[in-house]
Amino acid sequence: MARWCHRVVESRAFDVTIVVMIGANAILLAVETYPYPESAQPLLHGLEWFFRLVFVAEIVIRILAYGRRPQDFFKHGWNVFDFVVIAAVFIPGLHGDTAALRVIRMARVVRLVRFSPGLRTILAALLRSLPGVGGFLALTLVTLYVYGMTGWLIFGPSDPEQYGTLGRAVLTLFVLLSLETLPDLIAKGLELSPWTLLYYVSYVLITVNLLINILIAVIVNSMEEARRLELTEHLATDEDRDGIPDEIDRIMISQRLDDLRTVITELERELRIDRDEGRTRT
Repeated sequence: MARWCHRVVESRAFDVTIVVMIGANAILLAVETYPYPESAQPLLHGLEWFFRLVFVAEIVIRILAYGRRPQDFFKHGWNVFDFVVIAAVFIPGLHGDTAALRVIRMARVVRLVRFSPGLRTILAALLRSLPGVGGFLALTLVTLYVYGMTGWLIFGPSDPEQYGTLGRAVLTLFVLLSLETLPDLIAKGLELSPWTLLYYVSYVLITVNLLINILIAVIVNSMEEARRLELTEHLATDEDRDGIPDEIDRIMISQRLDDLRTVITELERELRIDRDEGRTRT
């Protein structure tokens, strides 16, 4: 049973089936947001239970694939996430159309990340970038505070709706990050003094250009680290248990095939030379 379950879990058809079920479940959740006749309620309820049974069967097969060590299933983060999301709908008290139940059902869609290496890399990069993003947010808050206080001092008396308090000033500057309100603010500032142009130009250069580029650099660096980590994990797998990682096995086999092709090409060339010499002597 364990070997059969392991073959099923490792098969491409199993992953495709689960991805299709997750997509169909997402469509069901979307349909429920639209008005539908009361007669369709039993059908939607039955489909929801069908998806629950399919996902429960998936988890059971994944656990049985570990054979006599089912506890190893919970050593992987994605397995724990899948188990929690699927088992949470059976918690007593979660029934009907409660908001908590809908959140749990929506969390099933996040499981698509498990089946996409690209999405896993992006998610890993985002998680690894959290420390850098935290420093970026702290720097951004300090910048907004300084420019907010400066804006309150300069524009507070003349434009109390946007700079009347520190909170309003910071909110105005936060909206200004999109640069959509920049022409209107510059026009109001020039009515007060031409020196206000320096305030907005320096803010745009520091926040919109410098800080956002720093954020992009942090995320890109985390993306590269996540890719290197994923490559390292692939290099560490040794399914044939010969002491050599599988990826290195593939590289060595590819190199040997290239060497073999070179030897065959040289032999063919020598044989052609011998044939040509034989014909010449004849």
